[in-house]
Amino acid sequence: MTRLQPIQLILIGIVLMLIGWVFPFLMVLQVIESSFALNFLSYIAQISGLFLGIIGAAMYVRFKKK
Repeated sequence: MTRLQPIQLILIGIVLMLIGWVFPFLMVLQVIESSFALNFLSYIAQISGLFLGIIGAAMYVRFKKK
C-alpha cells in the first residue's frame, strides 16, 4: 500500500469539505430532501475533510522543512 503525499491529503480534505458544504446548501434550497442519514454524512465529510487537510498541511510543512 502506498502512502499518500501531503498534497493528496490536502486535496482529499478540500473535496470532502466541499461535499460537506454542498449537501446542506442543496437541502436548504430544497433540491434534495433532508434526511438524518444525509445530514450525518455531510457532517462526517466536513469534519474528516478538516482533519485530513490539517494533517496534510502539517506533513507538508514537515517535509519542506527537511
